[in-house]
Amino acid sequence: MTQTSPQGKPLLDTVLGHRQATPPIWIMRQAGRYLPEYLKVREEAGSFLDLCYNPKLAAEVTLQPLKRFDLDAAILFSDILVIPDALGQSVRFEKGEGPMLEPIKASDVARLDPERVVERLAPVLETLSRIKPALAPDKTLIGFCGAPWTVATYMIGGRGSPDQAAARIFALEHPEAFSALMDVLVEASALYLAAQFKSGADMVQIFESWALNLDETAFRTNVIEPNRRLVARLRELIPGAPITGFPRGAAGMLAEYVEKTGVSALGLDYATPLDFASSTFAKTLPLQGNLDPLRLVAGGEQMRTRAREIVSAFADRPHIFNLGHGIVPQTPIDHVADLIATVKGTRD
Repeated sequence: MTQTSPQGKPLLDTVLGHRQATPPIWIMRQAGRYLPEYLKVREEAGSFLDLCYNPKLAAEVTLQPLKRFDLDAAILFSDILVIPDALGQSVRFEKGEGPMLEPIKASDVARLDPERVVERLAPVLETLSRIKPALAPDKTLIGFCGAPWTVATYMIGGRGSPDQAAARIFALEHPEAFSALMDVLVEASALYLAAQFKSGADMVQIFESWALNLDETAFRTNVIEPNRRLVARLRELIPGAPITGFPRGAAGMLAEYVEKTGVSALGLDYATPLDFASSTFAKTLPLQGNLDPLRLVAGGEQMRTRAREIVSAFADRPHIFNLGHGIVPQTPIDHVADLIATVKGTRD
């Protein structure tokens, strides 16, 4: 993607291809269960989806991490499964169980209407419009969605699974219905992300959380092609849209993913070797990542050493520091502050 002029927001500028002297930092799931102030609001909201659809409270929890830490971005507080919810599928979050959906069948796909999604997700878009004026001018506002394959695994399987077997079998046994489902999710996601930009997002991230467990043929069909179409469709609606792709577990397919999808920046999971990433991708490609979240839980010198190794490995390119997956609930708050200070070079 062609570089554009710097916008005065270090993280956004990095995604646009401008290397910073100090890498900007944000943390996946930075608004969440490791913060006591989040837990208080979560209890007030009722259910998890009630919180996602309450613009006042969702904006509050989005901003909570920036009140504690010197982060360079806020990311919209929501969930990737608001899209199937907006499409009319039953979605609920059970304590201790995670998301639970009524699994769709091949015959259900024809009734899914992507045009209804933006209207139904108006409360989420209002959250963005509330966050934007509350952010300092140098902070980036990140919107997001789940990638079509990742969302489909939940819609078909009814819940998360270690191997996504239900969705993998569905795609093989019902290729026409699977293709139609991808069509719906590509269009719904593009319309939703475009609406996020119009509501205040500076950039977006596409979370392909379940890119692992696919052979190369299935990866091309289920991950690369839908992501390519989503990026292209979004840029029809929002020309030049800055987009980070995060295909967790893509491993040897990462280079092809970058080449064919056209994402602006690539998020790396924590299993991606630093030397592989540094040598594989053009120095003009912004990279994001990729500290193991459990190193943050353990903290101390091992965490600081690894953080410095990551910063050093990507010092010659645009780089956004992040974890290689979401922060976990048991993470000590002091460790987060220590990591940010280490990355920014402000530790005593």
